[in-house]
Amino acid sequence: MKKPKNDSRKLGRLEEKILKVFKSQPETPLSHKEVVKKLGDANYPQDKIFDALNALLEYKKIVIKNSRYSLAQFGERKGKQNDRNSIHQPSGETIEGIVDATANGSAYIISEHSKRDIYVPASRMKKAIDGDRVKVRITGKRGGGRLEGEIVEIVNHSQSQFVGIIAISKTFAFLVPDKKMSVDFFIPLSSIKNAKHGDKVLIEVVSWADNEKDKNPIAEVIDVLGKPGENNAEMLSILVDAGFPLQFSEAALTEAAAIPTTISPNEIANRRDFRDVLSFTIDPFDAKDFDDALSIHQLKNGNWEIGVHIADVPHYVQPNTALDQDAYLRATSVYLVDRVLPMFPEKISNEICSLRPNEEKLCFSAVFELNSEAEIINEWFGKTIIYSDRRFNYAEAQQIIDTGIGDHVEELKLANTLAKKLRAKRLADGSIDFGSEEVKFILDETGKPIEIVLKVLQDTNRLIEDFMLLANRRVAAFINKLKVPSVNRIHDLPDIDKLTDFQRLAADFGYQMRIDTPDHISQSLNKLLADVKGKPEQRILETLAIRSMAKAAYSTRADIGHYGLAFKDYAHFTSPIRRYPDVMLHRILEQCLNNHPQYGHIDELERRCEHTSLMERKAMQAERESTKYKQVEYMSERLGQVFDGVISGVVNFGFFVEMKDNKCEGLVPIDTLIDDNYDYDQMQHAIVGSRRGKRYQLGSPVRVRVVKTDLVTRTMNLEVAK
Repeated sequence: MKKPKNDSRKLGRLEEKILKVFKSQPETPLSHKEVVKKLGDANYPQDKIFDALNALLEYKKIVIKNSRYSLAQFGERKGKQNDRNSIHQPSGETIEGIVDATANGSAYIISEHSKRDIYVPASRMKKAIDGDRVKVRITGKRGGGRLEGEIVEIVNHSQSQFVGIIAISKTFAFLVPDKKMSVDFFIPLSSIKNAKHGDKVLIEVVSWADNEKDKNPIAEVIDVLGKPGENNAEMLSILVDAGFPLQFSEAALTEAAAIPTTISPNEIANRRDFRDVLSFTIDPFDAKDFDDALSIHQLKNGNWEIGVHIADVPHYVQPNTALDQDAYLRATSVYLVDRVLPMFPEKISNEICSLRPNEEKLCFSAVFELNSEAEIINEWFGKTIIYSDRRFNYAEAQQIIDTGIGDHVEELKLANTLAKKLRAKRLADGSIDFGSEEVKFILDETGKPIEIVLKVLQDTNRLIEDFMLLANRRVAAFINKLKVPSVNRIHDLPDIDKLTDFQRLAADFGYQMRIDTPDHISQSLNKLLADVKGKPEQRILETLAIRSMAKAAYSTRADIGHYGLAFKDYAHFTSPIRRYPDVMLHRILEQCLNNHPQYGHIDELERRCEHTSLMERKAMQAERESTKYKQVEYMSERLGQVFDGVISGVVNFGFFVEMKDNKCEGLVPIDTLIDDNYDYDQMQHAIVGSRRGKRYQLGSPVRVRVVKTDLVTRTMNLEVAK
């Protein structure tokens, strides 16, 4: 039998020394810094140690997970499924992590030092809140083997501003926060500004009093947002609750104002010039920040040169400036129904870096030579200058493609043809085609919703998506091939327990799935998602399918890839105006192209990945809360009306119904079902009458009447219509 290639190479002296470190404590994962420390030899530069670690990874002597290295036989994943449940975490151990709070006041601690999230009950939260970095002591295990612990120290708080309703007495005031927390905020009467009892206010914490057991944090009112239930007050509350500051720092605004709007001849001379090549943007009709453009040019050999041009934000925003720090803190732009909270001030996001038509703009570009089958013949990455000839919105670009009439029709049709071929190959390789429906609100001049429509995904939406995916994966592959610490967008294999539950549920609707291998999972999901189109259960099964998947995240790990897209390498490169990980990736790519990548910062980079992943989740939650508010506001004008819907969730206190036409969702409480005694059947996802056997089951159609709406809690109560 042939000897495996990875065993045929003799290790170098440094590699042997590092391997000896791991063998001395074979079951202990080590970070890059810990390896350096244990070597105890200043003669080895960090870049040499990093190269040696990469060599050991390549020859499968060690493995890496969550930025920590282990001996291969102790750190390898078992089989092809996620091994988050395989680590043993002894009781009494204290580790550091991030609080992921739940609605009932308890939390899960997410840590790079544990492959399992640690549950902390509300009574053991100390004064920690969502997003805080804490130290948690393992106290034991719950049912199902989940670790349980208690918070022993708050390392740092994730936010200092909060919103809620102020309660004012004769001697003091306190805040009733919008979201459930393990702390109350004391406000001296001298610090309430002009707030009145019952107002919704924004507060700033003056003192956390973390080390004083019975003392509440002390805060001051910094703004009165309005009355509870008012649109502006609620939208601002959603943003603050999610941990997003409402204003940029004065220093950041000063830096933005000082940025010149003209481009120097020297800067142009140092870039590849695309100003004479047809370039255009395709975006939503109401977009203001255009961070990507396409250029199309036919080469003499008959192939096509496609340029994916991305706003060169890092050219204007240098590391560790106030602008950079403000952007990192937010980590993302937040898109609520009626407003955008941008990651950068408007001068950058909507003016200097926005690829507006008929203006010269600086870009960082990924340029591909593609043949007629959309195969990559050559690729190039580098700094460019472009001139956008046309701004299309999705609808008008689609009309030009469909009718064959309009500006740049041949180029649009060609781009669409190539994009479809890229998409077909991706799907053939196992990419999962999630295409869940989204709602869009038509607002009047006051911001009040007057209509809810479903967004229609057109070919032009997917055209842009496919070229952005191409740029993202090829940039990631280029950097990862150099084995440079980078910001990857990872998506692990699905959790087998969640997937098994979904398989059982899909079977109840008549859809069979094979989940024994990753390939079978993606094939089954794509077939199911195609089969449910137009069916009453479509939205429910699409939503539950997404929930059965692992969460995508940012990570320095390059060995996981993106399961949902079926890409070995993937990163976010194409939206630096609105995503901070893209800014980090631009800087890393520029370092690589200039042959001076920065080594030795992988732990700090991983912490930044954790922060941006967390803020991404917070932004998504804020966007969902914004949608819920507008849905409730819309239905508040329709009390007593009857709607057709489908049961979208079943719990022990009732069932949720999503309305067919507008996708608004409300609760039918179980105690309103008075024609029988009803019991909750968890296994069948149903509420069942004990005498007549009537069933309200997940996915079943039902007619409901709107009974009550509450804008403050963003909830809606329904009753079954006779």
